[in-house]
Amino acid sequence: MTTAPSPTQPLAGVRIVEISSFVAAPLAGMTLAQLGADVVRVDPIGGAADCHRWPLTDAGESIYWAGLNKGKRSVTVDLRSPDGRQLVARLITESGPAGGILLTNTAGREELDWDALTARRPDLIRLEILGRADGTAAVDYTVNAATGFPLVTGPADHDSPVNHVLPAWDLLCGIYAALAITAAVRHRDATGEGSRIALPLDDVALATAGNLGFLAEAALTGRERPRLGNALYGQYGQHFTSADGVSFMVVALTPRHFRDLTELTGTAAPVAALATALGVDFTDEGTRYRYRDVLTGLFAPWFQDRTGMEVATALAGTSVLWERYRSFADLVTEPRVTENPLFTPLRQPGIGDYLAPGAPMSVNGVHVPARPAPRLGEHTESILRE
Repeated sequence: MTTAPSPTQPLAGVRIVEISSFVAAPLAGMTLAQLGADVVRVDPIGGAADCHRWPLTDAGESIYWAGLNKGKRSVTVDLRSPDGRQLVARLITESGPAGGILLTNTAGREELDWDALTARRPDLIRLEILGRADGTAAVDYTVNAATGFPLVTGPADHDSPVNHVLPAWDLLCGIYAALAITAAVRHRDATGEGSRIALPLDDVALATAGNLGFLAEAALTGRERPRLGNALYGQYGQHFTSADGVSFMVVALTPRHFRDLTELTGTAAPVAALATALGVDFTDEGTRYRYRDVLTGLFAPWFQDRTGMEVATALAGTSVLWERYRSFADLVTEPRVTENPLFTPLRQPGIGDYLAPGAPMSVNGVHVPARPAPRLGEHTESILRE
């Protein structure tokens, strides 16, 4: 394995033991592997709870598992036996000066106990992803339910909660975990000290809601954020549909964007007359937001009278921010994927050949390409020999 750090692989030589399942912890491990770390995923014999998680290939192989474990090595151990648990403890603590790092979302296992591990390795770094800060269980979808977002998501006239499809808190938590471990490695290199890090999924969601102003808005104003459908809160943004049924998201954040949109749609004069009649200034973003429905009513006929191709061509000649709505099936055939250096051909055992993303950041113009996920337990013998 590569041990010399480089600009694209700054964590080369660092070994991390990952004992995890689902999204946040595997994503953190994959991110660290993309940065050059030797990430060894440890699973029970037969695989953890996410080994066969959907989506699946027609042959029943987990596309999900392959996607979040790219670039790692895999060890399977009988975690129910004392010998197996002892083996895991040794793997964590006896992996050289750049080892001694544990990433897990598996609470309560004796072989992962902080005091027991630090007795064997005082400079241990352990990051544990929790459901909630009090140690009780939670997953993205239950955290999301208790964080307010489902009650402001969906059509304006909808009465029930609407969950978003994206597991946002898992994804943010995974990136926070990778960042925290990277910082802990830097701290240990400088001081020789380990770190005991707890990262509750619930706190990630609450911090995000606070950082984006959702919580302060409710506390300071007493107002509930309304449901807006596809509109954009505090700005002008809306989706429009062309004559042939193509949907577009159109956003005007600045006065220039808005001016170009009115000129494109031939509504500059009606919009100016509306501003005069209402005594308002549409160069102000809050005003554009408050009168979004009447403005949308003025703009919509222009879109409805043109094909999707005509709309796209016209929008491309303006400063307006826009994009056509696409399905995943659309996306995989388009240049954003097929000609994007982020994606490289990957031959994934058990899955097949497809374009897979590497690290989304480029360093000195270079993307780290994707590496296949291991077969479950593929590296057990070689790592135990090490």
